[in-house]
Amino acid sequence: MLRHIIHLHIPAFSIAVARVAQPELRDRPVAVAPPHSERALILSVSPEARREGIFKGMPLGKAMKFCPDLTVLPSNQDLTGKACEVLAKLVVQYTPLWEPSRPGHIYLDVTGTDRLWGRAKDMASRLRQEIKEHLCLSGMVGVAGNKMVSSIASRIVSSEGVLDVDHGQESSFIAPLKASVLPGIGHVRRRILLEELNVSLVQEVAALDMDTMKLVFGRQAYVIHQRALGIDPTPVYPPRMEPTIAEEVTLAQDENDDKKLLGVLYGLVERCSYQLLSRALFPRKAGLVFRYADQEEIIRRINLPHVSFWDFDLYAPLERIFLRACQRRVRVRFMKVWFQDFSPPFSQLSLFPARSPVTEKKALVTKALNHIREKYGDEAIKYGRTA
Repeated sequence: MLRHIIHLHIPAFSIAVARVAQPELRDRPVAVAPPHSERALILSVSPEARREGIFKGMPLGKAMKFCPDLTVLPSNQDLTGKACEVLAKLVVQYTPLWEPSRPGHIYLDVTGTDRLWGRAKDMASRLRQEIKEHLCLSGMVGVAGNKMVSSIASRIVSSEGVLDVDHGQESSFIAPLKASVLPGIGHVRRRILLEELNVSLVQEVAALDMDTMKLVFGRQAYVIHQRALGIDPTPVYPPRMEPTIAEEVTLAQDENDDKKLLGVLYGLVERCSYQLLSRALFPRKAGLVFRYADQEEIIRRINLPHVSFWDFDLYAPLERIFLRACQRRVRVRFMKVWFQDFSPPFSQLSLFPARSPVTEKKALVTKALNHIREKYGDEAIKYGRTA
């Protein structure tokens, strides 16, 4: 069966969402960047700002010299997250096979839905119109037989809003485009192709022999060559519905003191531990994400060495990965901890003591603290490290 993949692309999503809340920002050059620092890098730019020479990754001070009228907004993760949730509710009505690649970018696999929604292009037009009416957001949509080509189509579509690439025409569609549209060809490899091989177009990449491809792309040579021919077998991965216990916090003040950050981390683990304990869940996997003040985000995952729901067992491995990952001298603004992959409670009682006397005392202390918090509130008592 021929695949029908739709890619929805809302340019500069965070700025588009901000303009819905603040209509006075429309038709003005706008950028998203951490405030109060000229060296901060721009995270997103509006089309109006791009026409003024502003681009993503440019230092804020330099951008202000290029465009004195530039309006700079701080990143608003909460507002963007809520917009993503509403967007997902609209998309899921059309197909259960949808994949959010990043905010404002969603793949939909609508293969086999012709009788329900009509042609894929008609469905894409209906989806785009519904998003415009309900969210006041204008998106571009690409329709093709695979994810890569639909994504490329959504980026180069005209003001009409929907571009449908017929089956069998993927290769001829991307052939005259610049090689940089292909995933896996970054700035360094693009420069090598241009300076060493005088290659700048997709069709020229497709014409290279495999030996030359291996010299430039190494182990990725075959995959890049397939992409240059318009071939991408990657499926649409629906969002994982795995149950998760998570806690997060946005710090009142940006912080780079390890001692204070570890205190925040322990508080998050402690709150997760309480939920795990009350529901008798034993996680086997954990994750940690923290965001710097300049909006760079670090994500780490780990398999837990011991099956436990006690905070003193769960904290140690997360502390290790945090200290290894947090190496920059930039202050941290946001932290989140989550636990997944739960095993059922043990049905067979052990004949021998499972915990040492020290561990048993820690467990009794944790139970006592939880009892006090249940009676007098979460802030009634806490460890000194989390104060």
